Amino acid sequence: MATSTVDSVKGRRTTVALKIAMAVTGLLFVLFLLMHMYGNLKMFLGPEAYDGYAHWMRTVLYPLLPHEGSLWVMRVVLAASIIIHVWAALTLWNRAGKARGQAYKVNTGKKITAIHSYTGSLMRWGGIALAFFIVFHLLQFTTLHVNAVGGTRADYVALGPYYRMLGSFQPENWWVYVIYLIAIAALSFHIHHGVWSALATLGLSRSTREKAYKAVADVVAIAIFVGFMTTPTAILFGIIS
Repeated sequence: MATSTVDSVKGRRTTVALKIAMAVTGLLFVLFLLMHMYGNLKMFLGPEAYDGYAHWMRTVLYPLLPHEGSLWVMRVVLAASIIIHVWAALTLWNRAGKARGQAYKVNTGKKITAIHSYTGSLMRWGGIALAFFIVFHLLQFTTLHVNAVGGTRADYVALGPYYRMLGSFQPENWWVYVIYLIAIAALSFHIHHGVWSALATLGLSRSTREKAYKAVADVVAIAIFVGFMTTPTAILFGIIS
């Protein structure tokens, strides 16, 4: 009986630790997304401003750090955050399955509120889909192995950040726009629930703050969707040309 009680306490502590890990790593990724979104909006200022921003990302803190040093630090931190986030999510998912499919729960102070099972499923499978999209996005704009513009890879590299973005969302590349539209919509949904859950976890889920958590989640999710889709939409319809 004593052993069972100890195991139960350890299990609850581990679950809390996993939820905190998900909350912290998720919020780090949200902060990165907001910064990335701000950078993308520089497309409206023209190639000099956008390419200048891309160049700054590679030289910030130089010569204290090597060329692209700060960018690689950011990449390593983000990669570690994603790995920890996914590992924690899969571990909690597995535990939920063993607990006969009980939904992820958040203590609101007044009662235990279960998130609807379909929301949990969307978060899990949506997260997996987003992982594939991140790979696609990196191949397109970081390693430059996915070329929607046309021509050789050397031509694609030579275009520079501004014209790579501009060429990728031209009307003839509508399918790229659709991929990003679906992915950013899924990302916004994921962030909405994730931000609310993260704030609830880190804030000890006090009912007096629940409305504030939801308001913050609403604002962040809407900002991410509108901010990221504004630039591709402006390119598609010729506002940025």
